[in-house]
Order: sequence, then structure tokens, then C-alpha cells
Amino acid sequence: MSDTEDGGFDGASFFFSLQSPGSTSPTRKQNKETTVTINCVTFPSPACMPEQQLLKPNEWSYCDYFWTDKKDPQGNGCITGFEVLLQKQLKGKQMQKEMAEFIRERIKIEEEYAKNLSKLSQIPLAGQEEGTLGEAWAQLKKSLADEAEVHLKFSSKLHSEVEKPLLTFRENFKKDMKRFDHHIADLRKQLVGRYAAVEKARKALADRQKELELKTQQLEIKLSNKIEEDIKKARRKSTQAGDDLMRCVDLYNQSQSKWFEEMVTTSLELERLEVERVEMIRQHLCQYTTLRHETDMFNQSTMEPVDQLLQCVDPSKDRELWVQENKTGEIRPVDIEI
Repeated sequence: MSDTEDGGFDGASFFFSLQSPGSTSPTRKQNKETTVTINCVTFPSPACMPEQQLLKPNEWSYCDYFWTDKKDPQGNGCITGFEVLLQKQLKGKQMQKEMAEFIRERIKIEEEYAKNLSKLSQIPLAGQEEGTLGEAWAQLKKSLADEAEVHLKFSSKLHSEVEKPLLTFRENFKKDMKRFDHHIADLRKQLVGRYAAVEKARKALADRQKELELKTQQLEIKLSNKIEEDIKKARRKSTQAGDDLMRCVDLYNQSQSKWFEEMVTTSLELERLEVERVEMIRQHLCQYTTLRHETDMFNQSTMEPVDQLLQCVDPSKDRELWVQENKTGEIRPVDIEI
């Protein structure tokens, strides 16, 4: 995964620019006494560990804390630090999906609530109430229809401005994670293979040195031209084995250096994606609360005419109006006279 392809972070330049002269670099030759190899990755020995500067001091960056493997909680051997980072990304994506599902359920509730409000507003109960109280009652029923419309708009905006963005954010996420996984895993496999070659070459050198020592002892016991020739051959084989070991060690160190650089680059990319995910969710949850506040304000506005009319309810005026409209005569009866 080259930097020019993705236009991303230059992990190699970042790493080497931060290395202090006293720090341990994968490319620095280390002898076997000062290092320890765990799962084919070579680390400084705890007994003589030099002080290492963090790649990103004063930060809890992914690129500084996931170099060693850890035991699989399921008991299936070990998982790499990079796998731990990938699992966090996958979990984050699942959490985002579940948040979108939660918003979907909220939308359903709003839609059902709006439907019931609209239905209730059309029920003719108490429709024959008269006067100022009748006007207030009619406005109250109308406010339910207005409120239903507010909740429908709220549910629509929740879908377009919160739920949908949560579902569509980083649609190529799984493809990207698989690409990262395969890239780092391939480099790690190459490292394992080259470490095995180092161990094989180390054993071959030990065998050749042992053979040379044996031939030398034979010469001390009995001088002969044949033994001298055998010693020369054994010395050549030992030298060749030493050269093979150096070549294998160089190849191993090159692989470890490449793995190291790509681990830095890719872990920082995962770190960037995680920050992007969290910030994106935060923004859309803020949009949720904004829409909710707006809904409350709109609902309040639907109730204002009801409040105003209720303040104007006047039983005396209602009585006067009703009497004027329904009176049948103003002449009162009197006693009969004889």
C-alpha cells in the first residue's frame, strides 16, 4: 500500500523523522544477545532495552501501542495487534448500523404518533359546543392536525438527515478493511518465512562450524594432505554458510522494516477513519437534537392559538350571544287579574 496510491499518510517518513539516535529501528542490526524474537517479530531484549521514543509523543496513538500479539480470548492461539485495531473498526461500523436502526424505530414511532393525532383531530366529539368555548375547542382539535404535520416533517428529516447518512457513511468500509487486513497479513507472512530462513541458515552455519572443528581436531591427531584438503572445503562451506546467514538476516530485516513502516501508515489511517466515524456520528446526533428542539418549538406554536382562545373564554359573553341568537320573546308573563 504505497502512499502515492492512496494519497495518505507517509508512515515511513513519519517514523524515520521521529527516530532519535538512541532508539531502536527495525533496520538497525541487533545481535542475538540484545534481542528477543516473539512470533517471528524481533524486539529489544528486556534486559538491555534502550529507551525508545514514541512515534507520536503525548498521544495515545494506534501506531505506538499495537506491535505485540496477544492471546485470543477464545483460546485459538494469538491475534496480532493489527487485528485488534481491525476488530475495533468493525465493531464501530456495527455500532453505527445499530444507531441507524434505533433512529429508524424513532421514525416509526413519530409516524404512528402523527397518524393517531391526525385521526383524533377528525373525530366529531363535542363538535356542537358553541360560543367562545366552542371556538377554543375547534382550535384545539385543529392543533392536533397541525401537530401531526409537525411530527411527520420531523420523521422525514430524521430519515434524510440522520438515519440515511449513518447507513451510507463509508459504504466501502468492509472492502477497505479487507484490503488493509490482507496487506499487513501478507507482510507478516513474508516476515515469518524469512525468519524461518534465518533459523535454517543459523543451524546450517552451526553444522558447518562443527564440521570444520571436527576436521581441525583430526588434523591435530594425524597430519595428512587429505585432511588438510577436507579442512579447506569445510572452511569454504562454513564461510558460505555464514554468508547465507547474513543474506537471510538482511532479507528478514528488510521484511520487518517494510512491515513496520506499513503498520505505522495503516494504523494511522485506521486512527483517522475512527476519528472521522465518531465525528460524523456526533454531528448527526447533534442534528437529531436540533430537529427535536425544532419540533418542540413548532408544537408550541400550534398550541399558542389554543392558549389565546382559552384566555378569551367568557361565560357571560357566551350567554349573551346565545340569548341574542336563540331568544323567543322578551315579554314576561304576569299574574292574571279578576
